[in-house]
Amino acid sequence: MLTKTFSSAVYGIKATTIGVEVNISSGTKYYIVGLPDNAVKESLQRIESAILTVGYRMPRQKIVVNLAPADLRKEGSAYDLSIAIGILAASGQLDTDRLKDYLILGELSLDGSIQPIKGGLPIAIQAQQDGFKGIILPQQNAREAAAVNQLDTLPVSNLKEVIDFFNGDLNINPTRIDIESEFRQQVDNYDIDFSDVKGQENIKRALEIAAAGGHNVILIGPPGSGKTMLAKRLPTILPPLTLNESLETTKIHSVSGQLKASSSLMTIRPFRAPHHTTSDVALVGGGNNPQPGEISLAHNGVLFLDELPEFKRSVLEVMRQPLEARNITISRARFSVDYPASFMLIAAMNPCPCGYYNHPEKECICGSAMVQRYLGKISGPLLDRIDLHVEVTPVEFKELSNARVSENSAAIRSRVISARKVQEQRFADHATVHSNAQMGSKMLREVCRIDETGKQLLSMAMEKLGLSARAYDRILKVARTIADMENEKHILNHHLAEAIHFRSLDRENWAG
Repeated sequence: MLTKTFSSAVYGIKATTIGVEVNISSGTKYYIVGLPDNAVKESLQRIESAILTVGYRMPRQKIVVNLAPADLRKEGSAYDLSIAIGILAASGQLDTDRLKDYLILGELSLDGSIQPIKGGLPIAIQAQQDGFKGIILPQQNAREAAAVNQLDTLPVSNLKEVIDFFNGDLNINPTRIDIESEFRQQVDNYDIDFSDVKGQENIKRALEIAAAGGHNVILIGPPGSGKTMLAKRLPTILPPLTLNESLETTKIHSVSGQLKASSSLMTIRPFRAPHHTTSDVALVGGGNNPQPGEISLAHNGVLFLDELPEFKRSVLEVMRQPLEARNITISRARFSVDYPASFMLIAAMNPCPCGYYNHPEKECICGSAMVQRYLGKISGPLLDRIDLHVEVTPVEFKELSNARVSENSAAIRSRVISARKVQEQRFADHATVHSNAQMGSKMLREVCRIDETGKQLLSMAMEKLGLSARAYDRILKVARTIADMENEKHILNHHLAEAIHFRSLDRENWAG
């Protein structure tokens, strides 16, 4: 007897519906065809044990399972449940009337219990688009899949529940959530705040500018000066995620299996801080079964690279293209997948190997050549993509002991949101540009015009401070953001002066 159930495969952050065709005929062997990997081939052993454990029989005949379309690679254990239901239906142990209405996914344990899968949200989105009535999946994935409206999300914990449901002996209540209400309640749920930081007003100002224009930042300073503490608080002053951004970010974390079982949506901007020993594949994504890397997991949020010169040169260089294109394409012989990677980069580093170059009190033991060699680990093309270079100095004791409460993140964020609204109006006709940092050269000439006085100031700064040519566009972008924060239509001289101040590493002889 031939029956058909439906499952799903995730490629990138998009899902494809897979038809699971099961045919039982005379013979003795089991076959799975349709480009299955080892995890799929091994499923028959798990399925047989699970079926016997819950009190049903495994047919002792020839069983052929076809996963269609047959030219797509099938990977992982999420097909177990769909194949098991197909075998039971083909052997006459299960009613087939409602099989066409539901997508069925889950990994089976030997005792019949169902383990969680990856990619519940994109699978549910595709199920709705394909016109399915509902989706049957593990209980741990129910909340993320329930974010999709007009689709019954049926959570199950063991194979027996699924069998009883299709036989009409059990009614499974769909998981339902009010996605917009839940999103509004949790959108500002941060445990840290800028009011925790004592002093460092200049650095806070730089991070506010970065947040307002979507600019990348590098913080240079000695150990213990507060670089990491400041970087971790950057997401708290970024504009809140929109519902669409939240769905897109949740899809990426769902595919990578990093979404908590209690979560339905990611409501705060991600903050990713990979260790400096990470590999280039871990950073940009990939592997035999391509998975999102850290730059994609930081999509719509912040990627923090601490101790930047300690990262391998090859790891840092693979970020150059994603920083410009804001997505990453991973190609394989048979297919390629695209992952979004629109993130803010914030990097931190010591100014030299010992960490005390330019320190107001402690003496640096590194020679100028050693300092230059240390800074040279960061390539020019990568620095070219970082708009603000900020020197961080240690906080004095009187600042640390001051009882005055610093400005909180909410107050800073309100100014950031106002500046972003100005940019939204400016770039309303440009689908791929949302902030000043994303402007191309042509748009930069139109938006960042300066008068003759401003040109003279910029010319003098480049000559006197030895600023490189690549600093020119970056200064204009940052100056445009500062003007937006003051709601000024034109870039004024003090906007340029402040932007020039934040180009430390472009100054000649900065490291002696």
